[in-house]
Amino acid sequence: MAKITVDGVVKRYGDATIIDGLSLQIAHGEFFTLLGPSGCGKTTLLRMIAGFITPDAGRILLDDQDITYLPAHKRDTGMVFQDYALFPDKTVFDNVAYGLRVRKFSGAQIKQKVEHLLDRVELGHLAKRTPGELSGGQRQRVALARALVIEPRVLLMDEPLSNLDAKLRIQMRDVIRQLQQEANITAIFVTHDQEEALSMSDRIALLRNGRIDQLDTPEGLYARPRTAYAADFIGAANLIEVQTLLSKGENSLVTIAGGQALVSGQTSTKKSQLAARPEHISLHDQASDDFSRVPAEIVYRRYLGFKATYALRLDDGRIINADISAASDPAYSPGNRVFLSFSPDCRLVEA
Repeated sequence: MAKITVDGVVKRYGDATIIDGLSLQIAHGEFFTLLGPSGCGKTTLLRMIAGFITPDAGRILLDDQDITYLPAHKRDTGMVFQDYALFPDKTVFDNVAYGLRVRKFSGAQIKQKVEHLLDRVELGHLAKRTPGELSGGQRQRVALARALVIEPRVLLMDEPLSNLDAKLRIQMRDVIRQLQQEANITAIFVTHDQEEALSMSDRIALLRNGRIDQLDTPEGLYARPRTAYAADFIGAANLIEVQTLLSKGENSLVTIAGGQALVSGQTSTKKSQLAARPEHISLHDQASDDFSRVPAEIVYRRYLGFKATYALRLDDGRIINADISAASDPAYSPGNRVFLSFSPDCRLVEA
């Protein structure tokens, strides 16, 4: 088993607090992602779990063992770095075998384990090459095989896909997820890429200034953001200032620039905004009798094959975006007057 507990961890550099009293639990076998922009503390937290950085306060536990001050090489973790950190003068085979040799495995065991992992990442035929003779995607797979061959209790990955092109990133997502599930090990993955996080994770911790803004499943984080920060970072929602008229059960009736909409969420004492994802906005030729549509003007339309993206100017001057599927796109022109309706999936969030 490999359950990770982070309990009130703090990390400071001078006057700057990088991790601010952060706590979380990661279950055995879970693929857990630390997501956020540069400077939010995700890599610092990962390196504290790895043992490369010592926290100033708090504890880190692996199952019931306190590993806060345990040296990195005694934590039984495998690490995949952003730059891969391969030995340039060693062959692919020797790079992958390195951890096993340090652990005094026999030659036969090393051969069997390394060849199995290299075949699994489709690099068996390149075992005698050096990293300089490999593509970026191949080097990334060598780094992954090297981390997995020692059969770690926890696999740690620090933006391992950031140096790959878009097609390779998508391919490697599937490879990493498959290998992690086959090995049934706990994985902690750091990324700033929301698509990577959504497609690979069991749960995601969205970090903001050294704290967790929202910890949720990919579906929960996308469909039910609790803050404007979460709604904007995941899926780039339109964030619209609204005036709340009244609450109706789990929903609220709000006024938006001359129209109304019934949306998910309730009013609170905190300032709220409407988070409206582009695909949750529909365009119409006419207003409705109950004033539940919001007037707007088409600024421009961009055709993207499977959808069209519209920029829309509300009567208060705010510009928002709507995505309309190609099958139902009315192909409005700039300057056209339209009326917007908002799906109940749009929700009020804390500003």
